[in-house]
Formats: sequence, C-alpha cells, structure tokens
Amino acid sequence: QVQLVESGGGLALAGDSLTLSCAASGRTFTSGAMGWFRQAPGKEREFVAHMYLSSGYTDYADSVKGRFTISRDNAKNTVYLQMNSLKPEDTAVYYCAAKVVVTTGYNYWGQGTQVTVSS
Repeated sequence: QVQLVESGGGLALAGDSLTLSCAASGRTFTSGAMGWFRQAPGKEREFVAHMYLSSGYTDYADSVKGRFTISRDNAKNTVYLQMNSLKPEDTAVYYCAAKVVVTTGYNYWGQGTQVTVSS
C-alpha cells in the first residue's frame, strides 16, 4: 500500500523559510511525477510544483516561481519543497502527490501539512 507522509509544516513569519518533506512508502517512484499542491481556506486545491522523476524536469506555479524549489532524494524516496520568502498568501494545507505516469492524474495523495504565514 502506497503512503505519502508530509512533514515540516508550521507557523512562519513573512519572509521566513520552511522546508516540507514527503516520504513515500510502499512503492519506489522512479518514473512518473511527484508534486506539491495546496489548498487555502475557502479555495480550491491548486498546483504548486512538480518534478518528472525520470528527467528531473520541474515546473512551478507562477505564484511561487523564484521562491519555492522542489527536489528529491532518490535514496530516501522523499521529495522536498523548499519555500523561501514566504508570504501570508502562502498559508494553506500543502499536499504531496505522486503518479506513476506523467500523462495521467495524480494517483496518490498525502494527508496534508498546514503552513501558516503571518505578517
């Protein structure tokens, strides 16, 4: 059974940095993609960043480009989201996701971790 477990969320001040981790178990993801999404109160879940695992290609939402960086540790089957220059509008529950084929939707989701940024 595949599980994605996020950690690293918490409370931050505007301008601070946080790093989220997503540890995958039950399957080693070597193809497909892993990514991060977020959902703010009263809003729909939105894409933040993802990485194609075979090529290392990354993509980011415009709202986080230049501030967030997605990376992966293959040995630990873990993906990270380094978040710098945090803004109050980054406040949301952040979800890790994974899929085994890049052209399909995400198959697996974590339970989410709360990030709260105060000004």
